[in-house]
Amino acid sequence: MSIEGETQPAPGFTLTPLTRIAARLAPYDWAWARDNAEAIDRNWRRRLEKTPGLFDGPVYLASGCTIADGACEAAFFEARYSRFIAFRDAGVPDALVANAFAAIVPHTSDGAVVLGVMGTHTANAGQIYFPCGTPDPGDLRDGDVVDLAGSAEREFLEETGLSLPKGAAQDWVLLRGDGQLAFLRPVRFDGDAEALKAKIDAHRGHEDEPELAHTVIARSRADIDAGRMPGFVQAYLASVFPG
Repeated sequence: MSIEGETQPAPGFTLTPLTRIAARLAPYDWAWARDNAEAIDRNWRRRLEKTPGLFDGPVYLASGCTIADGACEAAFFEARYSRFIAFRDAGVPDALVANAFAAIVPHTSDGAVVLGVMGTHTANAGQIYFPCGTPDPGDLRDGDVVDLAGSAEREFLEETGLSLPKGAAQDWVLLRGDGQLAFLRPVRFDGDAEALKAKIDAHRGHEDEPELAHTVIARSRADIDAGRMPGFVQAYLASVFPG
């Protein structure tokens, strides 16, 4: 699970180990969203026809990211979810803005990684990745601090029912590519992959509408699903499993 130095584990993605991340909310005039308002509205109506339960609430996107000596500082701004999803559906056409988020990556004692398959009622139905979510006002602290670490832990707890082990490592890796800034925190859990999978599935069984349809286990590069895993997930798994 140790990753050293900036690497390019998969085409289009760069992996950078981090010792610290800091993020703040700042004003930003998103010209792309303003200039494409009609297309954004059409895309939202299309999305609602397919997934009526989507909510057009506020989320945070990144407008800047700098890294020095293993420390990352990111700037975020607030946008409606409909703008974010249109931006993503259009292939992230604005190079000045990124879909930035944080996630816990659960590693197991037998060397595997456990991932979730998103439920049919979600905007990312059928995709396979680590429990995570776009930061929102619930992750704001002290007026302008975006708590990415807290966001990752909250989403992980909500989707899996699991708390992080005491003394879990605080190291992060940043996957950059495809208009994304994926801040990933690898965490080693006690027990093997099947035991962790069973705990998560048991939690799902107690929810009326679980975010995860089910869980999958990755043990090698052979388990990388190019059709359903986003690029950052493929790149991360390629970095931790031997070629």
